[in-house]
Order: sequence, then structure tokens, then C-alpha cells
Amino acid sequence: MSAEAETLSQIDRDKGNFHYETDYAYDAGVGLTPEVVDYIASVKDEDEWVREFRQKALKVFEKKPMPTHWASEDLNNIVFENIRYYLAKGQQPTRSWDEVPDDVKETFERLGIPENERKFLAGVEAQFDSEAAYSRMKEELEKEGVIFVGSTEGLMKHPDIFRKFFGKVIPIGDNKFSALNSAVFSGGSFIYVPPGVKVRQPLQAYFRINAENFGQFERTLIIADEGAEVTYMEGCTAPKFETSTLHSAVVELVALKNAKIQYITVQNWSDNVFNLVTKRAMAEEGAEVKWIDCNIGSRLTMKYPGVILKGDGARGEVLSIALASDGQHQDTGAKMIHQANNTSSNVISKSISVGEGRATYRGRVHMPKELSNCKNNTECDALLINTNSKTDTYPAITVTGEGNSVQHEASVSKVSAEQIFYMMSRGLDEGQAMSLAVNGFINDLTRHFPMEYSVELKRLIDLEMEGSVG
Repeated sequence: MSAEAETLSQIDRDKGNFHYETDYAYDAGVGLTPEVVDYIASVKDEDEWVREFRQKALKVFEKKPMPTHWASEDLNNIVFENIRYYLAKGQQPTRSWDEVPDDVKETFERLGIPENERKFLAGVEAQFDSEAAYSRMKEELEKEGVIFVGSTEGLMKHPDIFRKFFGKVIPIGDNKFSALNSAVFSGGSFIYVPPGVKVRQPLQAYFRINAENFGQFERTLIIADEGAEVTYMEGCTAPKFETSTLHSAVVELVALKNAKIQYITVQNWSDNVFNLVTKRAMAEEGAEVKWIDCNIGSRLTMKYPGVILKGDGARGEVLSIALASDGQHQDTGAKMIHQANNTSSNVISKSISVGEGRATYRGRVHMPKELSNCKNNTECDALLINTNSKTDTYPAITVTGEGNSVQHEASVSKVSAEQIFYMMSRGLDEGQAMSLAVNGFINDLTRHFPMEYSVELKRLIDLEMEGSVG
């Protein structure tokens, strides 16, 4: 056995596929009603304006139809009446791993979160079902005025900053699932970086679903003030149950003048999870927002990170990797909305379809006629592993006016039998050869990931490729 193969054999194939029986102190029960929404608001002791915001969102959710322009054929399998919308062991996250409840602590230790914090992170938040169980940031960042807490704590302790931007980038009625999140949101991160402060190490949040028939609805708001810089990373896992699990987050990023935000996601959901997420950023003058998005696992993912380029010279970028295996549909893409002169955007999407998996790119680029000197580049590359693999590309590009430019390029390729044969003749087995081909296909994107994440991504792909040829 080669050294690489031996290393892979030691990796837990289902790293996130475990479950602990848990006693919850707070349980809103099953189903979605005004009383459930009130229960969540009461447990959190929220101000009246938050309670009103939630109830308004519930009414919008009930009126909004299911999306029809998304990969909607599978959405009818979601039974909202069967979902538990709020489960928590406690309300306040601890600042010490030693104080985290034993079953929760064991979960995060198995996932390697404390070890990652010690090695390379500036701060960590670990969410278990509806609430954060642990939240801590390095003291030197606190002294510089950086705020990194859960959204519940952000609402309580920093209402002036939180309320100013909350729901402004993604309004309640943006889509049915943003309305659902607005009604029952819990957990997520609130980050504020003061003017000129540059956070050199990443901040990370880890979202863990432990319960069956559960919906996780974290709400994240990140604000980088003028000239500030921050990198935020999130990881997600859930055990595999026979029943469906719903994950429907809302993420709002605000990059003020000359600020920089980088948001990195590596998700590895089990294949019973519906992952329906709304992510959007607003970039002011000279600001830069980069989304790095890696989607592996889930039954259905629908996620289209976007940037509203609001200020002169703002820049937006989405780098996306999606891997769809048997029974999975990765419906991902990007939205770039140009609203000021001299703005630029870049979208690079790579998808891999394995077995009968399906990958879809769905993108939108908009440049109105009153703007000038705006630029967009979009590249969509798809790799098919098997004969029954599927891929689709749906770009929507609207460009008017003088001096604006867009270029769009798309390609679909298949791993050839000759390529695999050549690598096997050099001593690799079939799975290793396929893994090498896939990693080569996405290599120019993975170099943008922090080292720890790119290594983990390679391992996940190696495991997905085992037995994929046929």
C-alpha cells in the first residue's frame, strides 16, 4: 500500500456521521406556528422589535410560493410541519472548552475544532443545533475593538451596530427561505471589525446538526468598517438520518469603504440534508469581497453567493467548487449586481458530477446602462465522471450602456479512459487515478484555500472517488 493510500485508510470515512442522545433544556416542539416563533423570542429574551420582525417574516414565509426557478422539483419533499425549529441545551456560550457539556464537547473534539483553534485560528465559535456552545477570540483582538460573538449575543450587547445592518443586505422577502430564516433564526456569528483593523488569522464558526427532524437556521452578519480586513471560515456537518434535515442560513456581509472580507465555506453535509442558503454581500467604495465556496454532500444544495457592488471601484469575487455524488444535486452559482462605476467582478465555478450526481451552475450578472467601465469575467467548468452524470449551466447576463464589458466561458469535459489507463500504468489504482484527475481539475481554486482546508478538501475528494468508476 502506498503512503498516501495508507494515510487515507486511517481517515474516518464518515467523519461527521455520528450522533449523541441529548437532553435539551429548550425545545419549541414540532411544526411552525406564531406560538413557536414567540417561544424562540421569549427564550432568547429579545426586544419587541425582534419579535415583530420574526412574526412579520412568518407571514411572508406563509405567503411566498416555493421557488420555481431553482432546482425545485425536490423541494416538495420538505414537510415544514414535521420539523423542530429550536433545540438548545443552554442559552449562553461558554468561553472555556472545559465548561462545554460533555456530549457537545466530545462531538467537537471528534471533529477537531479545539485542535484547529490552537493551531491557526484567531477565534472560534462552535454551534450545536440552535445555539453556540462555545465562543472565544484572542485577547489582542478584543483590545483592538474586534467583536466576534454569536448573533444572540450580538443582538443583546451590540444592538446599535447590529440593528443598523441587520436585514438590510438580504430583506425578509428576498425568497421563501430567507423569510423562514428571519422568522426562526438562531445562532450564527456577529462580527464587527473597527476602521483600519486587519485580522491576520481567520475567525471560524462550526455548525453542527445533532438532532433528527431538525432545522438549523443560523444568521450571520459580518461588518468590516473602513479599511478593515477579515477572513471568516465556516464548516458544517450532520449525522445521517432516515428522515430529512433542513439547513437554511442567511449570511449578510457589509464591506465599508476600502474594506476587505473573505468568506470561506467547506461543507460536508450528510446526504439527507436540504441545504438552502442565502448569502450576499454589499461592497462600498474601493471595498473587496471574496466568497470561496466548497460544496460536498447534502441531498440538495441551493446556494448562490452574491455581491452588490455599491461603491465606485468595488470588487467582488466568487470561487466555487461543487461535487455531486449519487442521489445529490448541487445547484450553486453566483450573483454580481453592479451599482457603481469602475466596479469589477469575477466568478470561477468548477463542478464535478459522480455516478448519477447532478451539478448545476446558476449565475446572474447585472450592469445597468447608466454605469461605465464595469467588468465581469465568468468561467464555468464541469467535469463528468460517469456516463449517467449530469451538469447544467444557466447564466443570466444583463449588460447595457457604453464601456461595460463581460466575458463568459463554459466547458464540459469527461475523464477519459485513456487518461485513467495512463495513470494506472504508472502504478495508481483506479480510484487514485480518478482522484488525481479531479484534484488536478480544481487545483487552481484550492490554492486559494488556507492550507488546513485545502488538505481536508483533497481528502474528502479522495474518499468520494473511491469506487466512483463504473
